[in-house]
Amino acid sequence: MPISFRYKLEYILVRLLMGVFSFLPVDIASNIGGFLGRHVVARIINNRKAYKNIQRILPTLSTTDHKKIISGMWENLGRTFAEYPHLEMIGKTRVELHGKEYLQDLAQYPRAAIFFSAHLANWETSAAAAHAHGINLNLVYRAANNQGVDGILRFYRSLKNKLETSPKSSRGMRQIVDTLKTDQPLGILIDQKYNQGLEMDFFGLPAMTSPAFVQLAQKFDCPLYPTRVERISGARFRITIYPPLDTNRDVETVIAEAHALLESWITARPEQWLWIHNRWKN
Repeated sequence: MPISFRYKLEYILVRLLMGVFSFLPVDIASNIGGFLGRHVVARIINNRKAYKNIQRILPTLSTTDHKKIISGMWENLGRTFAEYPHLEMIGKTRVELHGKEYLQDLAQYPRAAIFFSAHLANWETSAAAAHAHGINLNLVYRAANNQGVDGILRFYRSLKNKLETSPKSSRGMRQIVDTLKTDQPLGILIDQKYNQGLEMDFFGLPAMTSPAFVQLAQKFDCPLYPTRVERISGARFRITIYPPLDTNRDVETVIAEAHALLESWITARPEQWLWIHNRWKN
């Protein structure tokens, strides 16, 4: 199938689904998305990479446990997709927020800050929760290959254009620098492979990692907040903002501490992480 034709079909399908999910109450939309993810998508997608990653990182678990994690991952992803049109409402009413004092401090004394997280639970809810508490994050994201689909997701990710978004690119980096220069906060996910980065341990295996989130915090002397997102049940979440990391150390040491946090979060709720990433070196 030609790529352009496939992209058109994907765009039509995503737009149709987003229209349906927008119309439905959030709980029904999330439940339908979770059902489709677990019982449809999980059966038609090749899960070889996800199984390989889980077997390498969680080798003590049984094959049955590995299958449960994969199935749960697809349910979580299905729910996340269906929740996109409802992100602003979720941030206002469906999030149990811990560490809100850090947001209150930023609201009272605006300055540059970086919040880092991972592709856990519905990772998009952290910006929505911050917005509900008066903090508008500039979101750093990896653009989808399909530009039409990317535009749809960006519209909802930005809470219908209320937040700034910066793609991971040279242009996006300029936007990121401008954000921090003008004393605005930034949200970034740090758990994806970055071939031009540093080789760091992640779950004891070498993983190419971008040092940018630490280097930017050091350059602009701004706090670096670990931010954990958990799906508690259905479309309800717990977000925990931790005290900022000490960035007055070398970059590798700070990354190692950030990775240790991510490892603990993923180990606690492995079915809520995105195991389909090509995260580790072959």
